[in-house]
Amino acid sequence: MYLGRKEAGTVSKDKTAKDIVALARAADRPTSRDHIAEIFDEFIECHGDRYFSDDKAVVGGIASLAGRPVTVIGIQKGRDLEENIESNFGSPNPEGYRKALRLMKQAEKFKRPVITFINTPGAYCGTGAEERGEGEAIARNLMAMSHLKVPIVSIFTGEGGSGGALALAVADEVWMLEYSIYSILSPEGFASILWKDSSRSDEAAEVMKLTSYDLKKLGVVEKIIYETQDNKTIPRFLIHQEIRSQLIETIDQLCGLSVEELLAKRYQRFRKF
Repeated sequence: MYLGRKEAGTVSKDKTAKDIVALARAADRPTSRDHIAEIFDEFIECHGDRYFSDDKAVVGGIASLAGRPVTVIGIQKGRDLEENIESNFGSPNPEGYRKALRLMKQAEKFKRPVITFINTPGAYCGTGAEERGEGEAIARNLMAMSHLKVPIVSIFTGEGGSGGALALAVADEVWMLEYSIYSILSPEGFASILWKDSSRSDEAAEVMKLTSYDLKKLGVVEKIIYETQDNKTIPRFLIHQEIRSQLIETIDQLCGLSVEELLAKRYQRFRKF
């Protein structure tokens, strides 16, 4: 039995928003590649956006989930400096989002459900990224995902920052690992804009309501995948087993809907905000 299941709406009292931000950013947090390797039976990676290059900050391809072919896309952070440099510290360029879009449209063509794993401080905001249409690439993903004719489940596994995260999170269901965060921008950026003082980021984190507990209570996410039980850390293999089990159940339910029902429910999900 999964040790982390708790009653809906359960709120942790032992960690502040500041603590959870630190946990979400921890260097030893499992990457998207780790989740893919543990949850799916097999995975064939696809590369490139067919326009410019292959963005290492986005990993994606075709996987098998209990015998069902699915498309999996994740934003990749590294475990050390070398891997982080290669993956641009988990900040995709426009070609990363265009690769994700190419894979989602391919999934739609072959009627494969789409599962995304999100762990990013936000899209890369460098000059080159802007010149190649970062904002347009994100906007196109939002539009395409809103009416993609296959089920979509998005899981926040660490940081979820701004439009760079939302570009892979227009889904039928959005889940969060217990110690992940999802917000319009970083607490440092929020404090800099609101109070002109980035050192007040801890205070900003409390105000922003960016934890999984806050967002579940507000109805922004459907599920929390718990990482602790009675203040003890749940082994990662059990967490991955729970994600796999929940994905199988949810994908089965979503695949049972007609395309019209699926799109209508997705539309209503976002209209309620």
